[in-house]
Amino acid sequence: MTTPTRRALLAATLATAAALAGCASAPPEPAADPALLPAQWYAPLPHNGRLADLSGWWQQFDDPVLSQLIDAAQAVSPTLASARSRVAQSQATRTGAGAALLPTLDASASASRGRSDFVTPLSTTTSAGLQTAWEIDVFGAGRAGRDAAQYRLEGAEASWHDARVSVAAETANAYLGLRACEAQLVQTEADAGSRAETARLTGLSAQAGFEPPATAALSRASAAQGASLLTAQRAQCDIAVKGLVALTAIDEPTLRATLAAGTARIPQPAELAIDSVPAEVLNQRPDVFNAARELGAASAEVSQARAKRLPRVTLAGSISRLRVDTGDAAQSGTVWSVGPLAVTLPIFDAGVRRANVDAARARYDEAASLYRAKLRTAVQEVEQALVQLDSSAARNENARIADEGFEQSFRATEARFKGGLASLFELEDARRSAVQAHGTLIDLQRERVAAWITLYRALGGGWRTGTPVADAAAAGNPSGPTKATP
Repeated sequence: MTTPTRRALLAATLATAAALAGCASAPPEPAADPALLPAQWYAPLPHNGRLADLSGWWQQFDDPVLSQLIDAAQAVSPTLASARSRVAQSQATRTGAGAALLPTLDASASASRGRSDFVTPLSTTTSAGLQTAWEIDVFGAGRAGRDAAQYRLEGAEASWHDARVSVAAETANAYLGLRACEAQLVQTEADAGSRAETARLTGLSAQAGFEPPATAALSRASAAQGASLLTAQRAQCDIAVKGLVALTAIDEPTLRATLAAGTARIPQPAELAIDSVPAEVLNQRPDVFNAARELGAASAEVSQARAKRLPRVTLAGSISRLRVDTGDAAQSGTVWSVGPLAVTLPIFDAGVRRANVDAARARYDEAASLYRAKLRTAVQEVEQALVQLDSSAARNENARIADEGFEQSFRATEARFKGGLASLFELEDARRSAVQAHGTLIDLQRERVAAWITLYRALGGGWRTGTPVADAAAAGNPSGPTKATP
């Protein structure tokens, strides 16, 4: 076959494959389904303002101990360690996928001595050179693989921030639970002391014959119940401390010394403002971004699988310095070659490549479904957090009035009891109402702060697409990502 004929055949092959490559592109990433995104929030908004910058939100609490514990928890969290590992793995995969688009270059050296026939004299042959090989990415399989790896790297870095937010929220809720427990403990201690004093006075009155034995027995039972409740409350607070020890890896004596400064003080966060457009919030959710990146990676893998059904074009070459020494004479020089330029056209593989395309398409459909579900979940979580905030705010004033009223009633009944104008039954009933009202107020305060924490987490925790993670340094984590996207 003449050279022009070979060239024409090669050109025709490449042109045919290029035409087929027009079918190799994957479906584009779908935009968020408008049916999944309401035009506005239907739960009451706390301020109806623009969305606040959340990157330094923990530092805006009126409690420096909380920020210290969050930093410690993030430094030792296995969840964050796993997220960092996934980022490192994704970076390595992205490097490998990008390198596959470039030629490889290898150095070689060899030496041999002998003769190949009876005529040729004994000789020593040495050579040193370079060899290169390159699979030309004519139809985009390599580029699609690189794009898929890039998408997953971006998603892994967003997931790293999502893990940091999760650890921070978990630590904050554990700390909040401890402070609320301590506040309840203060109330329980006061209640137990009051019951014990009432039992003592009632016992003295019974001994003097001013109170019947049944009343004394009731007062002793009330005191015993108060002591039991106090023991249970102390145990609950001790358990909360040990939970923080596990989260932060701070030894218990040091942690207790750190916590001592703010005992029974429930931290108060800076309040957040939220935009009325849900799309603004979804742009700040690293988990939504990661789901979108997974969808993009699945789309690129469909392109890659389709492109692998098309011809492969490879090119090789080498250059070497060769020396042949026969003893009587020596010759040396440079030898080189370019080629072969090879085109490999798949003809029959029993349906393997077609099956790979079908599998990639199925993974794409799965990723699309998960992405839509993540959008719905994001809207749901923000709406629920807003409802919790509104509910706790609406109940707060009533709970405060109830607490003050029942406390005043108890003090008045206690004074009447000491003056002999009220029975012990009236006193215990007033005490139960006062204790319950105060406990409800403490629980409501904890619930409201927890709702702010939930909203912070639902809003993405300060992450922005394509911007530096402002609070990355606060994690004490120089090995972690510093950007949401590379």
